[in-house]
Amino acid sequence: MYSQGLIGADGATEEDEAFLQAFQKRIDAELKIEPNDPMPEGYRKTLVRQMSQHAHSEIIGMQPEGNWITRAPTLRRKAALLAKIQDEGGHGLYLYSASETLGVSREELTDQLLSGAAKYSSIFNYPALTWADIGAIGWLVDGAAIMNQIALCRCSYGPYARAMIRICKEESFHQRQGYEIMIALCNGSDEQKELAQDALNRFWWPSLMMFGPSEGDSVHSSQSMAWKIKRFSNDDLRDKFINATVPQAEYLGLSVPDPDLRWNEQTKSYDHGDIDWEEFWRVVKGDGPCNRERMKNRRRVHREGAWVREAALAHAQKREERKQTSRMAAE
Repeated sequence: MYSQGLIGADGATEEDEAFLQAFQKRIDAELKIEPNDPMPEGYRKTLVRQMSQHAHSEIIGMQPEGNWITRAPTLRRKAALLAKIQDEGGHGLYLYSASETLGVSREELTDQLLSGAAKYSSIFNYPALTWADIGAIGWLVDGAAIMNQIALCRCSYGPYARAMIRICKEESFHQRQGYEIMIALCNGSDEQKELAQDALNRFWWPSLMMFGPSEGDSVHSSQSMAWKIKRFSNDDLRDKFINATVPQAEYLGLSVPDPDLRWNEQTKSYDHGDIDWEEFWRVVKGDGPCNRERMKNRRRVHREGAWVREAALAHAQKREERKQTSRMAAE
């Protein structure tokens, strides 16, 4: 998922046992927690961390695709890519707004991203080298995100769950758009099919890493599942993604770049090779192919957009002053 398995989440809480038991009883009864409801501080912190990581990932995730708007092969492809990037910006805004219901400001979350204190999904630190990569990102990256985000529609925190309903509808379109690009390439020339295979080769393993470490290595996953912030383990989600995606690759006539991939008749699931978790943590900690470039671009855009934010605040202040003047005149 885009929040990368709650990297750095804080499940610690200091409330007394009676309060925690009453809260857990509400969770177990599948009652939604709303912004004004009492909640453990650990629950609030975990949600802020997950939702902000998710929002940051949507915003940073616009960069590799935005680089291809002017180079998309047809006008139809340009329009579809523009629509997708616009959706991703909207997803970030939904999620920042949902985070604000927990008492944290959007400015604070933005500062955490720009300072490097906050994380975003490691997948967006890989470059989109060819047009086929745009197809692979839609097919694999958005496909992996959907696998987790569908479950988030049942998250115990109401604003997050409701925001995810629309996000999932749009992400489903993004996944289909990416797969349609891959179909077109695989039905094209030999060179186009080679581009599709190359994109799959480079994005397969980073897409599997999106679900985060296995449960034994994911410190806060069990608490997050008990609070029903997440519903499935990282490994379960990863297996579901592999089982859904391998047949799609076979339909395309592409080879999944995993020599250890085998169908297990006993478990009715695919067994897969070892994931390079050293690479995963290296990218998460800032040493991926595009970490520095992504953050440099984000900081530049934030700096250059300062006048827009200032103008919007000034306009809002003038509107409020006019309203106050009108009320005073009416009195």
